[in-house]
Amino acid sequence: MFYQLYELNHAAMAPFRAAADIMRFAYANPLNPFSHTPFGRTMAASLEMFERTTRRYGKPEFGLKQTTIGDQTVSVREEIIWSRPFCNLLHFARNVPAARSNDPRILIVAPMSGHYATLLRGTVEALLPSADVYITDWIDARMVPMTEGTFDFDDYVDYVIEMLHFLGHDTHVIAVCQPSVPVLAAAAVMEEANDPLSPSSMTLMGGPIDTRINPTAVNKLAQERSLQWFSDNVIMNVPWPQPGFMRPVYPGFLQLSGFMSMNLDRHVVAHKEFFMHLVKNDGEPEKHRDFYDEYLAVMDLTAEFYLQTVEQVFMKHSLPKGELMHRGKRVDPAAIRKVALLTVEGENDDISGVGQTKAAQTICVNIPDDMRMHYLQPDVGHYGVFNGSRFRREIAPRIVNFVRQHSRSVVKPTIPRVIKGGRTA
Repeated sequence: MFYQLYELNHAAMAPFRAAADIMRFAYANPLNPFSHTPFGRTMAASLEMFERTTRRYGKPEFGLKQTTIGDQTVSVREEIIWSRPFCNLLHFARNVPAARSNDPRILIVAPMSGHYATLLRGTVEALLPSADVYITDWIDARMVPMTEGTFDFDDYVDYVIEMLHFLGHDTHVIAVCQPSVPVLAAAAVMEEANDPLSPSSMTLMGGPIDTRINPTAVNKLAQERSLQWFSDNVIMNVPWPQPGFMRPVYPGFLQLSGFMSMNLDRHVVAHKEFFMHLVKNDGEPEKHRDFYDEYLAVMDLTAEFYLQTVEQVFMKHSLPKGELMHRGKRVDPAAIRKVALLTVEGENDDISGVGQTKAAQTICVNIPDDMRMHYLQPDVGHYGVFNGSRFRREIAPRIVNFVRQHSRSVVKPTIPRVIKGGRTA
């Protein structure tokens, strides 16, 4: 019933939110004399704070319309080229001359952990000048009808394999945070099957490969509770009238509340400063709006995927122990021999502790030394591993250099356009 009460409360607040928005526009209108007074700015700031804290934040847009290659600005077109019920594959098609067709093809596997793939906008933007970029755009589980079936950890691994098959020879894969485990599993499954379309390189960034190493608050919570506790307390059915009505999910708003509580004082200070900037009419409030428009936009996860991830990754540590299963067969990281491995960590990461991602270097024992690399970025937390100035300046160039170094071919095959269901068009 908790999810239903959450929806009911949101609906009940709608008229008050609309009234607050109208009044805010009135107080902020420069034609209104009060808008130039401390009283008017205080009223406008208070009404905006009320509206922002009671709204539901929809899925943001990537909004990447262009990129700079060398000294030339080129247009970028976002298109869906592969589609399944729980995921679309987005391609950021650059309008580049034929001479740039040899840029490496990179598949970014975005985390399915409550936020939309647009959280990696900065990651995509930093790689676009040097690569042909694709990203997994996971679909909010509350928007997927029950008739589409379930989605679990095995399905996640299968989706990654299907996308690598679709993109073809000499594709490089980057996993950011949560997908590090299923991406490594997908690479192991493909290598064990001698799949010629296994990725040329695999970059794992801030991922929970072995959460026994430097456990964080997130890791400790999973150890302190039973799987049944998670099932009883955080799994809820999608309420009517959503398309996924009655689908059991881990609601995005619960995940968000967990993230917020970890750094609650920081969020309180940020909103207080935002309010004061609005009243004083100084600072850069757009930066605050842009960040929280992204951060507060959340999606639901299927219950089966969430519970399996909690159990296998955070409770049983199945991958580093050599006990992870996929479709009834053991996943063997030692089978990975031809996939180059780059692991990236942040010195101050409070989600995936230092050493958890590097553990992939230990369990992938048969990757040659000249095909592996680890990088620890000083002075960044979890978010800084894949976004921000240090990522653009220090991490992205290393990724691009590593990818180029381990490309298997020069000529890239053409990617067919795909419509929903995976049929080529």
